[in-house]
Formats: sequence, structure tokens, C-alpha cells
Amino acid sequence: MSDLAWVPQSCTLPTEERPLRVAEWDALFAERLTSLSRPHQLRLRLALAGGPGIEDRVRDLVERESGCCSFFTFTTNVGEGQIMLDIAVDQVHEAVLDALAVRTAAAGEQR
Repeated sequence: MSDLAWVPQSCTLPTEERPLRVAEWDALFAERLTSLSRPHQLRLRLALAGGPGIEDRVRDLVERESGCCSFFTFTTNVGEGQIMLDIAVDQVHEAVLDALAVRTAAAGEQR
């Protein structure tokens, strides 16, 4: 899914940097995703395998993504051996979460 048409206009990340950021998320999900669920239409829950430096990597990506896409709300919970990442959006951005869920699942299947 190389087409970034799903990225909303409200994203303030410069257009030329978007493929790089998406690639960072895709790599994280391909390497670390252990489960994905959708407990609510406006929330995505991801379980990521932990490991050395993974918590810092997740928190760094979350911080940078929050800076350009303020419509996302990220919640990170670290447990033994895993990181739970909840991603929530408002109703207006539900389609963005839908696209992210599809991307995440596809990246996770590469694992």
C-alpha cells in the first residue's frame, strides 16, 4: 500500500517526509506486531513484542506522529515483554484509522 492518499490534509508533516514516516511505522509493525484488535470503531489496539530499545522507539514515533497529526491520541502501556499501543481518533478521522488498521495488519503479516 504505497499510495498515501489516505493521509489527511490535516497532517502537517511535509509531503516529502510522509513516505519515510510511513516506512518507519511499517517496519515497526512488521518486526514487532503480535496482535491487533479494534475494541471500538474509533480505537485500534496493538500489541508489540518488546525488546532492547523498542519502548524508546515506539515512544519516539508516537511523539513525532503526535506533532504532525494532532487528531491521533496514543496511549502506550509497557508490560513484561510487550508494549500495548492504543491509537484513537475522533469521528472525522475514522477513515484514517481504518486505513491505518489495514496497513498495520498487512505489515504484521510479514512477520
